[in-house]
Amino acid sequence: MPLAPILRTALLAAAAVAISALPATSENYPSRPVRVIVPFAPGGPTDVTARLIVNKVAEQTGKQFYVENVGGAGGNVGEARAAQSAPDGHTVLVTGGNHVNNPFLYAHMSYDPIKDFHGVSIATEQAIVLTVNPSLPVKSVKELVELVRATPGKYSYASPSTGTPPQLVGELFKLSLKLDLVHVPFGGGGPAIGATVAGHTPISFGAMAPAVPLIKDGKLRALAVTSKKRSPALPDVPTMAEAGYPEVEGTTWTGLFVPAGTPNDIVVQLNHMAALALAQPDVKERLAALGVEPVSSSPEECDAFVKSEMAKWSKVIRAAGLKAE
Repeated sequence: MPLAPILRTALLAAAAVAISALPATSENYPSRPVRVIVPFAPGGPTDVTARLIVNKVAEQTGKQFYVENVGGAGGNVGEARAAQSAPDGHTVLVTGGNHVNNPFLYAHMSYDPIKDFHGVSIATEQAIVLTVNPSLPVKSVKELVELVRATPGKYSYASPSTGTPPQLVGELFKLSLKLDLVHVPFGGGGPAIGATVAGHTPISFGAMAPAVPLIKDGKLRALAVTSKKRSPALPDVPTMAEAGYPEVEGTTWTGLFVPAGTPNDIVVQLNHMAALALAQPDVKERLAALGVEPVSSSPEECDAFVKSEMAKWSKVIRAAGLKAE
């Protein structure tokens, strides 16, 4: 299920009213501090998003919410800890694409993203941007495709790491257009973009936050974004669909999840809390500076989105023969 149909405006507008009319059975929730697990180290986009939401929810409710970073194994350690927590609403997971991709990248998993979790809300979406070093003689995706086809195996593209959304979009690009393009994984978005700026890996698929300043400074050339619509952070850069390649579509995203079995009225309350937080002007402004767009969805839309993403990216992972490193 694509993110575009999600009822962003209606949900955000209704949040302030809905949060005051929650079911009576959850009126005392939370009864103790709520742990919000982020399965990555501090400072990344998922962590920043989680802290913005958590801080705003705590401010709005007067309740204690806190972030706990539990990194390791591409997010699997933190996700497993969240899955094994009591389903009482006092543990929330904030995660992203790893949630749907890891089951197809790792040989052994200790949790199931569908059976062990219930969606609360898709919270944010961020375009992935295709960039090249300015020395590369291309100014459009079409010209890049022609260059790679003319010299198969010569060019490489950088991504933050194997199995990340930018790399999967890069593989979708390769598979869809039958390109002989070499993937070079790096230890994060910053190093990957840096390699493209330096010309070592002349092409890159990456998140907006590290790329936008370099694009504006002329150190990178942006050819397209892989979201369904143009990014407000780069309004002059076309989408892949506008460039003539609609099949190459994908984003990075963050979502809120709770252990399966969490009472529905608590899930609804958390959903309203998150929507209200994401609707605040200061939160939207901070996210926009990172090239991130608040989305908000219903719990049902969140669960449907997870299933659709798993179906889509599992095909890419299998076709590309990817395994976690």
